[in-house]
Amino acid sequence: MPGPLPVLLLTRPEPASRRFAEELRALGRQFDPVISPLFRVDVTGPLPDASAVRGLIFTSANGVEAWQALGGRRDLPAFTVGAATARAAEAAGMRAHSADGSADDLVAMLLTHETPAPLLHLHGRHTRGDVAQRLSQAGVSCNSAVIYDQPAQPLTEQARAALLGTVPVVVPVFSPRTGKLLAQERAQAPLLVAAMSEAVVNALRPLHKRDLKVAERPESEAMREVVSDLLKRALAGDY
Repeated sequence: MPGPLPVLLLTRPEPASRRFAEELRALGRQFDPVISPLFRVDVTGPLPDASAVRGLIFTSANGVEAWQALGGRRDLPAFTVGAATARAAEAAGMRAHSADGSADDLVAMLLTHETPAPLLHLHGRHTRGDVAQRLSQAGVSCNSAVIYDQPAQPLTEQARAALLGTVPVVVPVFSPRTGKLLAQERAQAPLLVAAMSEAVVNALRPLHKRDLKVAERPESEAMREVVSDLLKRALAGDY
């Protein structure tokens, strides 16, 4: 008789978590999904003046969605940190250019090519990478604006029960802040973690875990590959 399916603990906001789960199901992976966002996204504004701006920078799809909700301009090119954010920008009607990597890759892309300036980086209250500051110091005029907040939320009772249970739990962690919040939780279940970057690994150090794998690239597609492998191993009991 087969054992229970591994738990897939998804801690991003619900729309992103559901998309990620659907992508894994499309790959044929079997799991018991538990969605418990560790933060929510609140559009705060205000809408910054972009009348003189020649390009927008987004380092997450949340920024694109907040910009769209505030009624921001969509006739400007969008420069994004990764492919998922580029897709969100294109879905909002913008012409997107992806760095397919990290904030470092995004800055390098903008400095290497003839980038229209001034630029405007639109982000949440919690952000990393100092993108606007680094670009401006390198001679590319760039301002930044906070247009949404990411207040922390506690795990649900179902998520905490999974962490304290006996069934293996696979959890993808996409940001250092999420890693830091998750590391405050108690975990007794066999925990298999997929980390987006080494910065996420550092944030997760206090968390008791059975295994931890880092994505080859800091993007959603690479994370999906790692999580798919961990789910396969968890189902086979190979951990």
